[in-house]
Amino acid sequence: MSLLVLSVFTGGYLPPPMPSVPMPVPEQAPNPPVWHIPSISEDRARQAFSTYVSSKCCYSSAPVREGVITNMESFNTYRYRLETFKESRSTEWSQEPYAGQPVDAGVQPAPGPWQIAAQSPAFFQEHKQTIKVPYTSSVKNCHLCLGMGRNPCTTCAGAGNKVCQMCNGSGYRHSNDRCTHCNGRGRENCSSCSGRGSCQCDTCRGKGKLLVFINLNVKWSIEKDEFVAQDSSGLRVKKLEEVSGKELYKDAQYMVYPVRGFPDASVAQASERLVRDHQVKYAQTSRILQQRQTIELIPITKVNYMWKGKPNVYYVYGNEFKVNADDYPATCCCSVM
Repeated sequence: MSLLVLSVFTGGYLPPPMPSVPMPVPEQAPNPPVWHIPSISEDRARQAFSTYVSSKCCYSSAPVREGVITNMESFNTYRYRLETFKESRSTEWSQEPYAGQPVDAGVQPAPGPWQIAAQSPAFFQEHKQTIKVPYTSSVKNCHLCLGMGRNPCTTCAGAGNKVCQMCNGSGYRHSNDRCTHCNGRGRENCSSCSGRGSCQCDTCRGKGKLLVFINLNVKWSIEKDEFVAQDSSGLRVKKLEEVSGKELYKDAQYMVYPVRGFPDASVAQASERLVRDHQVKYAQTSRILQQRQTIELIPITKVNYMWKGKPNVYYVYGNEFKVNADDYPATCCCSVM
């Protein structure tokens, strides 16, 4: 099917052709090792807590100074991420004022959308490129000005003049004094069209003709999905989006296999589901160039402490030692005057 035929299908990406040579088989990656992150010390937990509280204008530092840590529980949460780097192509009709550019439509058949060479960026770098498709350029009269190069002036409705602003069309000012602005005519030349009644056509820029051709739009993009293994710490999973973890496993190749034999069965199941979903979802309309999957271990420490005889909790999580303390026991109301 020629590009001219394909171009009528607007608003979607064009499926890549079947490969002429066998597609490479993904390499079976070894099972990831079992990792464990040591628990943080009480001093580190208290330091992170102090930094967090000092950043809050309405938080008293008394629980940090006076609170007594009674228990610390460690939870290691896995985050699996799958990224697919793909190339998509679509076509659209385009036009520009004709000023003698080469016209090649009909010289020979236009190449298909996936037959045109495009310089792809490095893997996992998003980019866009627009290419004028060879042998699709033709010339036609401008459809807005009907090949005249000019359109009726919208300010004066094509009259070339309008009511004089100084005398409101009477031709006189201050009783019987003739208006000097319009020489008594009551009308003045239109400034928008300089009295011609028409203006240069913006579409063809006064040329009267348009070069019509097909543009190929090439887009390199990254599709990403994540899965966070649930834990019993009580910290909301949404909070983990703010932090990084220790990278345990990384696999990058043309097409990845699902992770096998991982200690947490939910991570292996998520890997199998997302790898399958990416293949089904993106291979139909795009060319998959590279895939990458990673597993991070995000440390979470639940800190239980007593202050004024009452139990309280805060969390220290991620490589950044961020703190979450939703029910901080010593807050005050602040107002900005």
